[in-house]
Amino acid sequence: MLATAFAAAGTAVAFDESADGERSREPAPEEKVAWKLTTTYYSTTNEKAAGDVNVRGVYGPHTAWAGYYEQPGEFRQARVGYEYTVRLPAVQAVVGAQYASQGFFGGGVAAAVGGDVYGLIGVSRTNEKPYFNLNFDPNDAWIFGFGARLPQDASVLLYQVRGEWAADGQRVTHAVLRTKPSPDTRLSVDAFYKSGPLDSEDGGTVSVAGIAVALDYKAWFARIAWDPKVNFTPNDMVRVAVGLRF
Repeated sequence: MLATAFAAAGTAVAFDESADGERSREPAPEEKVAWKLTTTYYSTTNEKAAGDVNVRGVYGPHTAWAGYYEQPGEFRQARVGYEYTVRLPAVQAVVGAQYASQGFFGGGVAAAVGGDVYGLIGVSRTNEKPYFNLNFDPNDAWIFGFGARLPQDASVLLYQVRGEWAADGQRVTHAVLRTKPSPDTRLSVDAFYKSGPLDSEDGGTVSVAGIAVALDYKAWFARIAWDPKVNFTPNDMVRVAVGLRF
């Protein structure tokens, strides 16, 4: 369950589903904490709609968050998490962990190695307690990939999340493009392809593609995603998120 995994500027290994493939901005010297508030609506076939709110703060190398997910009458869960970032001349590594109600615990470590062109590697594990996976990649997995920083604050990123242990055989490959059309605007597109066994009593396998698009304007951002066979179930999901950095 690596959060949308890695940023073009480094890594984000923690279990914080508010991450949109990038780490929240670092605070300016005069600031104490850089905050990020994300609210998300989930519409899933054959299920009731659900919602989530997540608050994330960054202070130097420290990142912490708290969130609450609820599907009325079906499932609800609160969570807290933390990650620490180590920056070296050619390596950026992140160690993170999350605890959620109903006894869930997960942790992971990831690293980006290189400069403007870099390689990615990471691993995450959970105790397999009940948890609604809001990251939409396998919870227990290895991750491999590479990325490149481009002119004008653009970047490309290609990586695969390879489910192991409880998620053995599940694979999700992401191709991410980020551009900055203007100083106040950023556009991100994440096209992904998943394959492997379904988490279903009926068994079966899945081979399907989805897409997520995010638009940032100044402090505000919005994201929309089409995720067929979400979390390797028979159901399809549309999710819409809006939020604010402050």
